[in-house]
Amino acid sequence: MSNARTITLTQLQFDNKSHIGIGFVFSESTKTIVKAIPEVRWSAIHRTYYIPYYRTTLNALFNYFKECGYYVDYNALKKTPKAFEVPKKIKPVLSMAAMFASMPAVYKNLLRNYTGYLKGKRLSESTVKSYGYFILRFLNYHQPKEINSINQKDIDLFFEVVIAGEKFSISSHRQCVSALKYLITYCEIPDLNADDLKRPRKSRKLPVVLSKEEIIDLIQVTKNLKHRAIIGLIYSCGLRIGELLNLKIDELDFDRNQLRVNLGKGRKDRTVVMSASLKPLMLNYLNTYRPKIFIIEGRDGGPYSATSIRQFLKKSCQLARITKKVTPHALRHSYATHLLENGVDLRHIQLLLGHAKPETTMIYTHVAHKDLMQIHSPLDTTIESLTRSQNNTSEVLLSRNIKL
Repeated sequence: MSNARTITLTQLQFDNKSHIGIGFVFSESTKTIVKAIPEVRWSAIHRTYYIPYYRTTLNALFNYFKECGYYVDYNALKKTPKAFEVPKKIKPVLSMAAMFASMPAVYKNLLRNYTGYLKGKRLSESTVKSYGYFILRFLNYHQPKEINSINQKDIDLFFEVVIAGEKFSISSHRQCVSALKYLITYCEIPDLNADDLKRPRKSRKLPVVLSKEEIIDLIQVTKNLKHRAIIGLIYSCGLRIGELLNLKIDELDFDRNQLRVNLGKGRKDRTVVMSASLKPLMLNYLNTYRPKIFIIEGRDGGPYSATSIRQFLKKSCQLARITKKVTPHALRHSYATHLLENGVDLRHIQLLLGHAKPETTMIYTHVAHKDLMQIHSPLDTTIESLTRSQNNTSEVLLSRNIKL
């Protein structure tokens, strides 16, 4: 094997972190291949390219360079670096395309057939994409092991090193379990039973909710007409961002002030009430932008970008001096909470939101404070009582006037 086709991996320690140095005999082609690795950096001090060291790094690098036709010398890395610092969020060493390219042909065919199997189950496009990603990561981690020899220990190790090690959220962990359940069923892996895989319990975080005043401020500071229409539609109709992006013009009913959501989450249709106050804004928007198919269209006439919505919403929050972490879904949370505070029955809110289970809607009972806000703090009650006991001659304050 020519030295020109050899990649030498070494251990680097600096900035209190562990790194892998990537050494090679210089050529433009090899340099291009190395620089294609996500997170790769050049160290002028050590005169080498390097990447952060994670437990999954070595296997991924070895497969990547092997696929590119290189011999990998990693003798210097056979001892695990002592310093191992996990950042808040770890990105995979290789891109999805590089992972797929590094896998053997049998894994590639399996992944293609698996996604076809999911589509045959009529799962949504986003679900197929998410499950396919997790199975790609799973196969990449365990290659070149035969799929029929996968056992529970292999799954547990993947959860430990990749899912937990890379700081995936609980909801992503649950998605990964679902993806593996489908894989076990599809491949009929002999040593595994899909029913034995358990999803971690959901996090029960309270949703971020804007006040009614903050909603109005948010709309008013948003100068762009299309952006104002987007905020108004999401909040006044309680839409998910995917539902908004897929809305078509013929689903607007101005005469009845209604909006029809076709094939929302769970492939359920529903009809929601559109604010009468929003009608002039929407008519102005439609006459100005003249969308042809989708109500909110991108430059090419297709659906608008979810990323663009998140970006302008963040800027509008800054202009409105709203410090809460506001996402498009927070507007939907605010819609549901304000309905509950206005006395709308929980069952009706469930139908308007398109929730399959009433338990999902019940979360808003914990953030709707119409009755709770009428409860006085015991500190206020104590101060009022002390003030009355002093015959109103002086008000009891939390800070004393100290005489020197």
